[in-house]
Amino acid sequence: MKLAMVGLGKMGGNMSRRLMRDGHQIVGFNRNNEVTETLAKETDLIAVDSLEAAVNQLEAPRIVWLMIPAGGPVEKSVATLSELLSPGDIVIDGGNSNFNDTMRRSEFLQSKDIHMLDAGVSGGVWGLEGGYSMMIGGHDKIVKELKSVFQSLAPGKAKGWGHVGPNGSGHFVKMVHNGIEYGLMQAYAEGFEIMRAREDFELDLHQIAEVWRHGSVVRSWLLDLTALALEDDQELAAIDDWVADSGEGRWTVFEAINQDVPAPVITLALMQRFASRQESSYSAKVLAAMRQQFGGHAVRKAED
Repeated sequence: MKLAMVGLGKMGGNMSRRLMRDGHQIVGFNRNNEVTETLAKETDLIAVDSLEAAVNQLEAPRIVWLMIPAGGPVEKSVATLSELLSPGDIVIDGGNSNFNDTMRRSEFLQSKDIHMLDAGVSGGVWGLEGGYSMMIGGHDKIVKELKSVFQSLAPGKAKGWGHVGPNGSGHFVKMVHNGIEYGLMQAYAEGFEIMRAREDFELDLHQIAEVWRHGSVVRSWLLDLTALALEDDQELAAIDDWVADSGEGRWTVFEAINQDVPAPVITLALMQRFASRQESSYSAKVLAAMRQQFGGHAVRKAED
């Protein structure tokens, strides 16, 4: 099968490699032409320099897979593709778009008889070898038509991927997946900090991570990655204690509120990421000031 991959960063590039390795033809476009040309030199990628050129390389029904940042880039690409594609063509949004935007975009494209699938993709930079987990939303008939593509990308032909529901559901499930990820990551981080604080035990945190990886009820891929990170430097001296969030955790918390579902772990994990970005905490100063006022408790003076 021949399809266009728009966005050839680490994820899109490796997905293209995996598809080509399984016999699919990939037309690749990235706004940075150097990225496209580099991948073309290493593989059988058909390099193009625009969305229009990518579409022109395909035969009907055309398949265009977007692996680009959520928000404006997807909005602009969908608008452009709506003018370039023909009835029966297919757009797949494989990024982390907000599911509400996906539902709106799919309705817009459907008004032009262009199909859309939303594919929540998990696997990161390791997916090239291990495969990608995919949560796919859209019409069942279209998903079945692209079965060979999903099977090539998945960890196995019958595992790690599935059609989860109508348009928007793929990105919705991926959003919740990432919200759960926030909570798991926070629990591991807190546990390792508690162990590190007990200095008299002189714990080897990398060793403990390796012990937990085998047979323990807390074993997971995230723990595998933690062990890898701790292998060379248990102090993680080269890493700043500033943690980003790319949006899905926030959206999960918003949806929990909208649906009256208590989600304290995911919510607090998100709040901890916000806290990591503060050079100093004004709220902590207010807390200290209140303790001093009502109880005469000592406060630590700010350094000049």
